[in-house]
Amino acid sequence: MSDVVVARIGKPHGLKGEVTVRLHTDAPAERFAVGESFRTEPADAGPLTLRTHRVHNGIHLLSFEEALDRTAAEALRGTQLLAPADADEDDDAWYADDLVGLEAEDPAGGHIGTVTALHDRPAQDLLELRLEDGATGLVPFVEQIVPVVDVDGGRIVIDAPPGLLPTPDSAGE
Repeated sequence: MSDVVVARIGKPHGLKGEVTVRLHTDAPAERFAVGESFRTEPADAGPLTLRTHRVHNGIHLLSFEEALDRTAAEALRGTQLLAPADADEDDDAWYADDLVGLEAEDPAGGHIGTVTALHDRPAQDLLELRLEDGATGLVPFVEQIVPVVDVDGGRIVIDAPPGLLPTPDSAGE
């Protein structure tokens, strides 16, 4: 089983090496057990061994044996924590590797383009598409707009509201 990103380290919190994290897992309590070791991207930032995990005002805070103060925690900002993919994770959890290369279709089955990336954003993730005309389009990766993700079938369905993606007749406007 390959490694997947389970969190991205954000800013330090306090003076004792805690950091905020952007979760990329639906099972933080299981993933972030004290003593767990994580490979990192970039690789030279780790491995990191989890010292503490707590939730403060809805924000997950982690600390690591290798970063015991605020300065060391600041140096970890932007680091991705990697762990083996868990076969038991939620079926609605998708990784970039699952999505890149899928063909994007409209609800009627018309070809829109191809997924080229998944961008992690604070409010919601965005799918990047290479559209039929070669342009790039960004689509919020939410169920209302992307109601079907069929990895085995190699496709996703995008029910885009008007104006979200350029149309061939809007290109010349």
